[in-house]
Order: sequence, then structure tokens, then C-alpha cells
Amino acid sequence: MKTVSADVIRVIRSDDKAHVQRVFSRRAQRLDEAERAVLPIIAAVKREGDRALVRFAKRWDGFTGTASGLAVSAKDIAGARDAVGESFLRAVRDAAWNIREYCRFQMPKSWQRRIRPGIEVGQLIRPLDSVGCYIPGGRYPLPSTLLMTAIPAQVAGVERVAVCTPRPNPEIFATASELDISEIYTVGGAHAIAALAYGTKTISAVSKIVGPGSAYVAAAKRLVARDTAIDFVAGPTEVLLIASDGDPAWIAADLLAQAEHDVDATALLLTPSAKLAREVAAEVRKQLVSLNGTAAAISLKKNCAIVIVRDLKEAVALANRFAPEHLSVPADLGLEKIRNAGSVFVGPFSPEAAGDYASGPNHVLPTGGMARLRGGLSVLDFVKVVSVQKLTESGLRSITPSIVNLARSEGLEAHARSVEIRSGTNSPQRAQRAQRTTIFKKSDPSSLRSSG
Repeated sequence: MKTVSADVIRVIRSDDKAHVQRVFSRRAQRLDEAERAVLPIIAAVKREGDRALVRFAKRWDGFTGTASGLAVSAKDIAGARDAVGESFLRAVRDAAWNIREYCRFQMPKSWQRRIRPGIEVGQLIRPLDSVGCYIPGGRYPLPSTLLMTAIPAQVAGVERVAVCTPRPNPEIFATASELDISEIYTVGGAHAIAALAYGTKTISAVSKIVGPGSAYVAAAKRLVARDTAIDFVAGPTEVLLIASDGDPAWIAADLLAQAEHDVDATALLLTPSAKLAREVAAEVRKQLVSLNGTAAAISLKKNCAIVIVRDLKEAVALANRFAPEHLSVPADLGLEKIRNAGSVFVGPFSPEAAGDYASGPNHVLPTGGMARLRGGLSVLDFVKVVSVQKLTESGLRSITPSIVNLARSEGLEAHARSVEIRSGTNSPQRAQRAQRTTIFKKSDPSSLRSSG
């Protein structure tokens, strides 16, 4: 194995194909195992409603009350503002402004256009009726995730935003207060997902569930997706940095910022500079000591690496192959080269942490290579695009031959007649001839010859 240094973080060369493949092979989420665990939980909530919800909340969320106590009171939401202090509220308002502005830029428009004489088409943009935002509350409660999930829904025009988060948390409550959200439930895990999907007496069902969570939350979302909409199933977080030069301390700090999330987080640096690779590795070791982060240390050892590539072209090719959740690139790297990434951070003053909190774009992003298929959560996840068509008599006549031909080729005679009847070209004799022709085309020629 062509390992350049035995450090806190591995440093390897890209021509070590086997080692690079191991680094790029993500730690698989054991969702099948998690699904087996949460399936009876979902079934119980669906069957028993609040009774099962309270039972599970007492077992896993530290809840001690009755079903009515799951809903956070307006008094507790307002009172949380005093508990967190004005500096926190200013930070929330600052981040919320940028996120809201970004969502407004994203918001699609209704429109109507004439594509040929007599044929107008268009689209209507309509918000979903309700959304459930799942906000994790484990080791690190995430008020930033409330900003990222609720604000796009609000900009889209969603009338009802319900929040589920395990255990009371003043930062999350205060953030909800800033966003004018009054429907919060202190319940988490698969039982919260089931309640949002199917409804109970206390928690009404929603149209869509969004937000990250544990493997059990992800598994629950995947299961209820058969009955309600979800954003996507997210796995362990990841970042990939491309750099040929730069401050090693800054780059190391970015790697550590990702690694500290949890033991399954992935942080990768691709660089053509062996010197930069060594310096970043040394900085990672140095900064890790002051962090005292057990999760980061395990993550660095298991999932993280610095890969010395031949050039930036190879780095971009590897990045597109990996399709990272977060991608950091040099300021002078053309973005047209980037095909697969959840979110892109350009230049040394665009750390991934900026996107996690306050720069504007969403931090709920696809992981595990799903950036090949979609981008992050956005205002588009909270609206429906409803198509519209308006035809005049002459407009319909102009495409009647095409409609009739295609309909009869599919054997759908009533479709053809519904158009012909408007243009006066439909007659019983014509329809019978058309039906005989269609039957002949769709029959086995050999059987027709033998029956003759």
C-alpha cells in the first residue's frame, strides 16, 4: 500500500486504486436492519395513535406526561427567547434573512404562453397544504435545521408547518418563535415520523415530511414514503475538498468540522501537492488535540483521507464520481466542470460551515452518492407545478389528426372520438372502419389468415 504518512488522517496516492476505492466506498447505512426495528413502531402508532406515541416517547424521549403534554405551549415557546439571550436571536434573524432571500430567488413562477395559434399552455404554482419538519435532538440539538426546513416551506406558502423534536430545547423553541411557528411537539424517532405520516388525535397528519435524523428516522421515512411524501433519505454527512494550494490550517479545520458530526462522517481532501497533503495532515493532528473530539478522531481514522492526485482534472473526475454532499473547490475552478454535488463552496472564504448556518443555501443535502440524482432541499420541495392548457376551436382542429392517429394506434377509440366529435369529423361508419383497422393491426397476422 502506497501510504505516504501514518498520521491521524490517511494520506494516499490516487494510483493506489484499491485504497482509493476503499476510501470512496461509503459506510453503508444499515437501513434494512433499522427498518425491521421500526416497522412495529410505525404499525403501533398507526393502529393505536396517541397511546402508542406516548408509550414510545416515555421509553426513548424522556417524556413523562400525557398526550396533551406533547404539544409545546405558546408560553414555553415565547419564554425560550429569554433563556437563549439576544445574541442568539440576532444570529437566528441574520441567518433567516439570507435563507429566506435565497428561497425567494428559487421560487418558481406561474406562467402562460402561446406555443402555436389557438394553443396556450402554462403552469400554476401551488404550495403543499402542510409540512412536518423533523429536527434532531440527540447529542446536538439543531436549531439551524429548523431554519433550513421551515423557511423554504414558508416562502412556498405552506399554511401549516408542524415541528417534531425529541426533548425540550430552548434554542429550537426560540428559533420557532422567530419564525412564527407555534406547532411543536417534543417527540422524536420513528414514532414521530409515524405520527406525522398517519396522524394521531394530538398530531394531525402532514402532506410531506422533511429533515434529517438517525438511521431509525431515515428507515421510518423510507417506510412511510409509501403513504406520504418525504424529501429524501439522508445518510452520514460528508465533505470533499479540492485544493492545490491554500492555508493548511484552514483546510484542516474544514476537514475536522465535518468529522466532528459523528463517527460515520466522511471528510476527504484531493490535492496534487504532496507538500500540502503533509502540512494538512500535520495540522489535523495538531487541531484535533485541542478539540478533544472523540467522534472526530474515530471518523478521521475510519472514513477520512487525503488523496494526492495527478492534477486538478483528476480531482474533479474523482469528485464527480463520489458525488459528495458538500464540495469545496478553488475560486478559479470553472463550475461548469462540476456535475455531481449537493452544494458547492467556492474559494477559501466559503467554508462548509457557512452553508450549515447562515449563507443562505440549504444544508439539508443528499448523501451517499444521491447528489448524482438531485440537489438539496429547496423551496421547490414544497410546491406543486400544475400544468394548464387552453385550446380554441381552431387550435384543437390543428392537432386533431395527430391526436386521433396516436389514440387509435393505442386502441383508445373513445379518446379519438372525444376530439373528433368537437370537429364534426366523427361518424359511426368512420369509427367502425377505424376500429376494424386497429383490431387488424393489433392481431396476430397468422391467426387472421387461418380464420379467413
